[in-house]
Amino acid sequence: QVQLVESGGGLVQAGGSLRLSCAASERTFSTATMAWFRQAQGKEREFVAAITWRTLWTGYADSVRGRFTISRDNAKMTVYLQMNSLKPEDTAVYYCAARQGSYSGSSVSYNYWGQGTQVTVSS
Repeated sequence: QVQLVESGGGLVQAGGSLRLSCAASERTFSTATMAWFRQAQGKEREFVAAITWRTLWTGYADSVRGRFTISRDNAKMTVYLQMNSLKPEDTAVYYCAARQGSYSGSSVSYNYWGQGTQVTVSS
């Protein structure tokens, strides 16, 4: 079973940057589509970004496109989320997720989830 562990969250001022990392425990990661979702307090979990395993095709939510970049290092079994120009509305718990299959922006299609890391952006 794939285990995912996020790190890199914290408190940052608006306009600042953070890089989240998600380390996977199994080699199956190398053939998995990886994604980041987030959940703000009192709101539903929402898609942020995803990256496929072979073509490294990426997709982003409109709210983060141009500010966030998802990438992966299959040798290190790690996926990253570089977040620039952060806004207070980016404040949320960020979750890493994995699925064996093609690109998807739907949380219900992801089988494996990390425990989440808190990102707080102050104004």
